[in-house]
Amino acid sequence: MRLRLALLALLLMQVPAWAQEPKPEAPVCDRANFRVILDVGHSFQSGGALSARGVSEYEFNLGLATRIERELLDAGFAKTVVLVTEGKARPSLAARVAKANRMPAQLFLSIHHDSVPNWFLETWQYGGKERGFSDRFKGHSIFVSEDNSQLAASLMFARLLGNALKPNGMEYTPHYTKAFMRNRRRILVDAFSGVYRYDQLIVLRQINKPSVLLEAGSIINRDEELALATPEHRARISAAALDAVEKFCALRLPKNPELLARRQRKEAMPLEPR
Repeated sequence: MRLRLALLALLLMQVPAWAQEPKPEAPVCDRANFRVILDVGHSFQSGGALSARGVSEYEFNLGLATRIERELLDAGFAKTVVLVTEGKARPSLAARVAKANRMPAQLFLSIHHDSVPNWFLETWQYGGKERGFSDRFKGHSIFVSEDNSQLAASLMFARLLGNALKPNGMEYTPHYTKAFMRNRRRILVDAFSGVYRYDQLIVLRQINKPSVLLEAGSIINRDEELALATPEHRARISAAALDAVEKFCALRLPKNPELLARRQRKEAMPLEPR
């Protein structure tokens, strides 16, 4: 019996390569053909929130979006596009959505910087003018919409981005869950990654591709405003964005049929708070 078992083991070791069970192929990201749209929130004419020192949100958004673009291009995501629109708020927003929906892309990431509701504002003097500020909250936040046609993929990237920001020294702000936010209160759908649900945002619900909005931090917080303007801080956010895009690209375009089937099952799942 022992001799038979030994011979059987020897035969199994000598099975030719063509007869062996193939190993599952690891997911591969086709960087050259994976397009990311980096949406610059607001416009020059309608600059969004004002920082504690009177700088428009649009300037912060543009600076960070172009930094992320450079990171992605350097990593081989050659089709990355920065989307900038002109005009007042609503026409600019409508133009942005229409343009993004016409563009072939696998991901839409909208770049913003946060403020606070007016009831939190205090005043101080800066540059010879009285300006509003609130040092009460700091940190980033990430939003998805349940009305997006590719919700599961949006949530997948949002979680990847939130997870990538953590080791880069950034924490999300939990204040959107509090009752004092009133009509600005949001549902936290992933407490680890810092992903919120915000169904009303047009750039999330009307874009026909996976869509995520990043509030990179609070520019109405005087200390965080200074940090958000530094090349070092933007580099950390950009590195996290690249990490998330690389992983999302591999998971969204898998060559492995098992991974593809698993992804499709996840996309059928509803969005629930955690």
